[in-house]
Amino acid sequence: MVRNSAKIITRALAPLAGILLLSACADQAPRKYVVFFSNRSAELDEAASTVVAQVAEKAAHHPSRIVQVEGYAAAGGDLSADALLAIQRAKVVTEKLQADGVPADHIVQTPRAPSTLEGMAVGSRRVEIELVSP
Repeated sequence: MVRNSAKIITRALAPLAGILLLSACADQAPRKYVVFFSNRSAELDEAASTVVAQVAEKAAHHPSRIVQVEGYAAAGGDLSADALLAIQRAKVVTEKLQADGVPADHIVQTPRAPSTLEGMAVGSRRVEIELVSP
């Protein structure tokens, strides 16, 4: 009788345990966001501003996390200008995050070296934003 009761309780609680596990996973902040830029531009368009605003909202719900901002640019004829563009892109995203309420001491800004990989033209015109644990 006790074994049958335990089996019934286990069967009844298994779906509840699954739901709780899924809800715990849903509470985790998506970790990486990508903001794309036009060629040779460091200006945020409407879509990019929306992504940054979403990150700021997630950061507000996860105040212990650090917002990592990594700027990228494709390698063209002038590597120093391309590196500067990566820095400018990261900076403009950082400024928008701060304007949207993310404290400056919760943002780490990192430019990446210009990429020379084939097929990376669009992918190099980006900033990646990640919410990381301190």
